[in-house]
Amino acid sequence: MSDLDKRGVTRAYAAWAPIYDFVFGKVFATGRGEAIIAAERHCGAKGGRILEVGVGTGISLPSYSPANRIVGVDLSEPMLRKAQERVQTLRLSHVDGLSVMDAERMALPDQSFDVVVAQFVITTVPHPEETLDEFARVLKPGGEIILVNHIGAESGPRWLFELCFSPIARRLGWRPEFSFSRLSNWAARHGGVQMVERRSLPPLGNFTLIRFALLATGQKAA
Repeated sequence: MSDLDKRGVTRAYAAWAPIYDFVFGKVFATGRGEAIIAAERHCGAKGGRILEVGVGTGISLPSYSPANRIVGVDLSEPMLRKAQERVQTLRLSHVDGLSVMDAERMALPDQSFDVVVAQFVITTVPHPEETLDEFARVLKPGGEIILVNHIGAESGPRWLFELCFSPIARRLGWRPEFSFSRLSNWAARHGGVQMVERRSLPPLGNFTLIRFALLATGQKAA
């Protein structure tokens, strides 16, 4: 049983949809930018297929190079309507599709993307480990999962604040106390992925970029 449920998250983000860009646009700008840089660096100059999970209002879509082909999915239909309006208004021809989809059970083929990007998503899904399994499933061997998120403190005053704030945060659709150990334990259990980067982002280090590489069949994590 999860401490978040899909209906609650869907309601929360339907409420956020009209004001999401205004409230969170600048707050999340650095994380969005760093995730896109990492994704495009992996794809190279020729570009690749990038899946953005939790694409929301599509605020990041104009920043991708036209060399890449972008597919966006989100659980929130109101958020995706905003994204579709953005694609049409800005004529973003590199966006191949936007779909309402559950990140834990995506209707997408195996090994169909070079990169999966999930910005500020993994703490909002009811079952993060199952969601990460889905990210790995749709990746081509050698592909990357790129996460940007707030990672909860392990101890100290910030840990205590996040613990106290968590009941309110859950009603708003996320877990502030989400620990890095959940990601590292998932990678160890999965066995076919390896963390290749973990770094705090400026200005205050409140968000972290984490990259996992999907290993080729038979290859083992170092």
